Amino acid sequence: MPASPPARSKAAAVLRVTSGNFLEQFDFFLFGFYATQIASAFFPASSEFASLMMTFAVFGAGFLMRPLGAVILGAYIDDVGRRKGLIVTLSIMASGTLLIVLVPGFATIGYWAPALVLLGRLLQGFSAGAELGGVSVYLAEMATPGRKGFYTSWQSGSQQVAIVVAAALGYGLNQSLAPAEISEWGWRIPFAAACLIIPFIFFLRRNLQETEAFEKRQHRPTMKQVIATLGRNSSVVIAGMLMVAMTTSAFYLITVYAPTFGKTVLNLSANDALLVTLLVGVSNFIWLPIGGTLSDRFGRKPILIAMTVLTLFTAYPALSYLAHAASFAHMLEVLLWFSFLYAMYNGAMIPALTEIMPVEVKVAGFSLAYSLATALFGGFTPVMSTWLIHETGDKAAPAYWVAFAALCALCSTVVLYRRMARKDRVPI
Repeated sequence: MPASPPARSKAAAVLRVTSGNFLEQFDFFLFGFYATQIASAFFPASSEFASLMMTFAVFGAGFLMRPLGAVILGAYIDDVGRRKGLIVTLSIMASGTLLIVLVPGFATIGYWAPALVLLGRLLQGFSAGAELGGVSVYLAEMATPGRKGFYTSWQSGSQQVAIVVAAALGYGLNQSLAPAEISEWGWRIPFAAACLIIPFIFFLRRNLQETEAFEKRQHRPTMKQVIATLGRNSSVVIAGMLMVAMTTSAFYLITVYAPTFGKTVLNLSANDALLVTLLVGVSNFIWLPIGGTLSDRFGRKPILIAMTVLTLFTAYPALSYLAHAASFAHMLEVLLWFSFLYAMYNGAMIPALTEIMPVEVKVAGFSLAYSLATALFGGFTPVMSTWLIHETGDKAAPAYWVAFAALCALCSTVVLYRRMARKDRVPI
């Protein structure tokens, strides 16, 4: 039976608004997967470890720009509207992508090469600071009653499509090119592909309709008012940041860092590491709407607590099992478990975060909480994982970082929902 016009309209709106998230995650995944090639091209050093650490540090530096982007661009979106604001964030993101693609290597232009790559990452981080919040709030505002968790899950769902497409493209390149060709120039091909889809994403975003909820608002806060409101609600922003900590740490572990972990730590082939990551992206895509729907049915709090507790108790045993018996099958098994934990948690966490933020600064508040978590936890997951393994000699050491993030999220969830129950602001 064909979908009704409203259903088709909502599906089209979801596609248009999440297209920018696709581009963001596509680039971020490629940077993580091709970290060793990028290190060789732009960050030559005395050892592979030092070169890789510099590359992941630049990767993480982009996340330090997110809080700034969250406040400035988030306030802009709360002022001018979701549609106009999301076109601006996409423009900045596209500029950073083009810069990274076109920069010659260190051997050609010297220190200008790493400086320009860093600039590209900073632009991407500044844009992403408000992109994710703007998309999540848009989806929450357009959702039909009682289905906010389901609708907002497609923000992260679009990122999983990006993971699958990027991993499939990388797998195809590995089958077509020799390792030396990939290291020299082949790694740039997926980034160039991202540039080719930018015009299509602009076309989709240009036809995005403003949300009814935003159009009904009478007051549009100024930048000064946004900052003042965020200051008055700083405890909510910090609590939200700690809730997001598990999402960002787990996600960047199983997607961005996983291919490098599989190749350099577990000594698996690049194709095996890519194939595992591709399947993890598919798994995330399946579990995210399930987590969002269950949170609509049973409440956000039970899902959030259950997933954080499971992560606390299983993160180290799972990675230890993989480290002591490294194989394609075991890596797939372990990362699919982390995929379940991440996606179920994130499906409930995104709508919860949209519900706790003051309505007049919903995008800025959501974006700031998410960006702080990504800057302090998620973005530095690759570099922290690399450092922990190097310092401890334990290949399962990244589990300490993920478990710490899960503990932060658990404590924050308990405290925040206890406060919300007292104030009777949102349903538990």
